[in-house]
Amino acid sequence: MADTSTPAAAGEKTTGRRLLEGVVTRDKMTKTRRVEVERLVRHPKYGKFVKRRTACYVHDEKNESHLGDTVEIIESRPLSKTKRWDLVKIVKKAPSRTLSNLEGAVAGADAAAPAVPKAEEKK
Repeated sequence: MADTSTPAAAGEKTTGRRLLEGVVTRDKMTKTRRVEVERLVRHPKYGKFVKRRTACYVHDEKNESHLGDTVEIIESRPLSKTKRWDLVKIVKKAPSRTLSNLEGAVAGADAAAPAVPKAEEKK
C-alpha cells in the first residue's frame, strides 16, 4: 500500500520554499521584523549538540507581530538588501507587557514584576 501522507505523493505541488518558526526579537521597523530561529547542530569534534541562532529579516505587511511573538515564516524573493522572508502567521502571541516591564527584559522571556523602590529604609 502506498503512503499518501506526504504532499508529493498526494499529487499536491510544493513550492520548495523553506518554512521556519522563530521568535520576534525586534519590531522597531515599519513592516519589517527581525526573527531569530534556533536550531541544534552537532559539534564536529565533540559530538555534543549545540544551539545556534539565525537572524532572519521578515516582511510583515500589516505590522501585526510584536516583540516576543512566536511566528511562522516562509522564504520569498529578495525584498531588500537583507529581507528574504515573509510572515505566514503568528503561532503564539507574547504576554502583554507595559513599558516598565520591558526594561532589562530579554525578548521571548517572561517579564518579571517591576522592582519596588525601598524609600522607607532611609528613615
